[in-house]
Amino acid sequence: MRSLRTLAPIGALLATLAGCAPAASSTPAAAPAPAPAATAAAPAGPTPQQIAAMERRLNDWPNLGRYRDANAALAAPAANENRVVFMGNSITEGWARWFPAMFPGKPYVGRGISGQTTPQMLVRFRQDVVALKPKVVVILAGINDIAGNTGPSTQAMIADNLMSMTEIAKANGIRVVLSSVLPAYDFPWRRGLEPAPKVTALNAWIRQYAQQAGVVYLDYHSKLADARGGLPPELAGDGVHPTEAGYRIMAPLAEAAIQQALSQP
Repeated sequence: MRSLRTLAPIGALLATLAGCAPAASSTPAAAPAPAPAATAAAPAGPTPQQIAAMERRLNDWPNLGRYRDANAALAAPAANENRVVFMGNSITEGWARWFPAMFPGKPYVGRGISGQTTPQMLVRFRQDVVALKPKVVVILAGINDIAGNTGPSTQAMIADNLMSMTEIAKANGIRVVLSSVLPAYDFPWRRGLEPAPKVTALNAWIRQYAQQAGVVYLDYHSKLADARGGLPPELAGDGVHPTEAGYRIMAPLAEAAIQQALSQP
């Protein structure tokens, strides 16, 4: 069947020919009826890339496939190795390529996945953290929950997932570093959510819970935030993802927190 878009030019041509046809009699012609409103073009469907992304999410919502091969190829840590796994989202994923330069000689493993929320991280926590047998896990999560990447999320929901990851780690003898969520004044992919005060409130809870649970709290926020409660352009071009300069501020803070965690009994 022809689409409306295909038929529209044909209809226009027929209307033009009808208007140019000679009159059948000398009777004055009736006033022409108003032309019907143009049919709106059908909205464009999803691109093949978008369809593929949706299929991947439906088939593997937590993206367990992202690091499956890398995990299998990673040897067990040596007896005296202080392996650290960084669990997170795109901020962690983007940082991992800088690990050799910012943490030279350190056996630090990046397990961040772009766009992920805390429920997705919780599902893959055993595969991507526990199974790698690190001494410390550095968890940086929550900003995508605030953005609603996998649906509406309350602070209580984020807290539940952070507590569950912490409890799983501790039950497996892994020391925990809970990171503050980085500042964000707005989200370039979803404008108008005003995340800054939500980030501040979540960080206050993370700090309190870390103290209660006996784990290390890593405060990135106070070292990175500008007067608006966001990330300045020199530290994050899009206001969310750190530049190299931003990561260079974060690196010594993370290293100090890891050493603090390693010193715990």
